[in-house]
Amino acid sequence: MVRNYNHTGNYRYFVPTPQTSEELKKMYRVLAQKYHPDQKDGDTLAMATINNEYAELFEKLKNIHTNAQGETYTKDTNETPEQFINIINELIRFENVLIEIIGSFIWLSGETKPYKDIIKSLNFKWSHNKTAWYLSPEGYRSRSRKDYSMDDIRGMYGSQEVEKQPLKKLSATK
Repeated sequence: MVRNYNHTGNYRYFVPTPQTSEELKKMYRVLAQKYHPDQKDGDTLAMATINNEYAELFEKLKNIHTNAQGETYTKDTNETPEQFINIINELIRFENVLIEIIGSFIWLSGETKPYKDIIKSLNFKWSHNKTAWYLSPEGYRSRSRKDYSMDDIRGMYGSQEVEKQPLKKLSATK
């Protein structure tokens, strides 16, 4: 089912207003990189506003998604806005770790070993075949027995890398 969702909310940080869950999450990651309190010029008040706007928009967009071809579809989710906010706030501190959003999955690769315990505590699972950590949506079950490569998955669902700016260093031991 394809649906065009028009928002009438007046948002300070989410401009233009995102139309899908993926657009919303991408915008949140960019804003968190810029305004997170651990950032050199971070702003606690701005980050609180961003989190509130994200939560409001998340409730409107959580079931609206887009595929790699840009087609919009709906799929129910039990995810909460706080879950994604908490995960991103942890991940953006990791050095030399690639954070990639592919569809509704979060993938981590690079130098993840020092952060293994933190990654596991965030409910990520290790994919030996892809040598990367992944977080799937709650209740997700694969319906296919086919073994897709990372490039195949990126082609099917689209991929967005999280561009990181230097934050205060987080030790691998928390």
